[in-house]
Amino acid sequence: MNIKNYFILLTITTSISIYTNQQSYAQDKNFHIYLCFGQSNMEGHGKFEDQDTVGNDRFYALQAVDCPDRDRKKGEWYIAKPPITRCNTGLTPADYFGKALTDNLPDSIRVGVINVSVGGCHIQLFDRDSTSSYVAKAPSWMKGMLAAYSNDPYGRLVEMGKIAQQSGIIKGILLHQGESNTGDPDWPNKVNKVYQNLLQDLRLEASKTPLLAGEMLSAEQGGKCASMNTIIQALPQTVRNAHIISSKDCEGVPDGLHFSPAGYRQLGKNYAYKMLQLMKSAP
Repeated sequence: MNIKNYFILLTITTSISIYTNQQSYAQDKNFHIYLCFGQSNMEGHGKFEDQDTVGNDRFYALQAVDCPDRDRKKGEWYIAKPPITRCNTGLTPADYFGKALTDNLPDSIRVGVINVSVGGCHIQLFDRDSTSSYVAKAPSWMKGMLAAYSNDPYGRLVEMGKIAQQSGIIKGILLHQGESNTGDPDWPNKVNKVYQNLLQDLRLEASKTPLLAGEMLSAEQGGKCASMNTIIQALPQTVRNAHIISSKDCEGVPDGLHFSPAGYRQLGKNYAYKMLQLMKSAP
């Protein structure tokens, strides 16, 4: 082969390689992805039932931890079936958020969720500036949950978010947290800091990335942290694109902190209905 033909072949090979790589990492604008984080109610405290394990081929979860017993690997997509948070967690609002969205969106749209949550945590755990100090002082019962995320839940959420962006478009963020911050008037500012960091680290636009924040178990359901709902409802005053998800009519369990499986199903649908409203009103 003469030198001229060699360079022609090299150019063609390089072009094909670049094209192939671009294709394999192309974003599908019809794959809508949502980041989910918080404490136990987002993590999944409720025991899932047979009806909850029916998969939907338009609803996926990105695995945030390795689960060998379930044949799931961190950083890979699977049809969303509980547990979607960690290997032995339960039903979450994110499960029925995704199901309700796909039920109400065109067949061309797929939905994906990433859930990184830690039961019992304060919002400060997800503040990248205080994560390490929080982990160092964490109670022993929380250590295993933190270790599953390499002691950096916020970093794991960003890591998974970047992987997800190779496949689709991040359309919003779901938060359910506040029980451990009950009565903290600075909670909206602390949430805003985490939100702004996520926007920065994942190169998201605030106007296109709503933050959906769920209320605590209501007083009508015996919620011990229901007083926190007044603080949660004030979040849009600090985060312009924040929207509050009602927990009204979401059934609880006797501990006064968590939702029942039926409550998680309804709460997840409430998140979805709000997101659908936002989609309809988008310019």
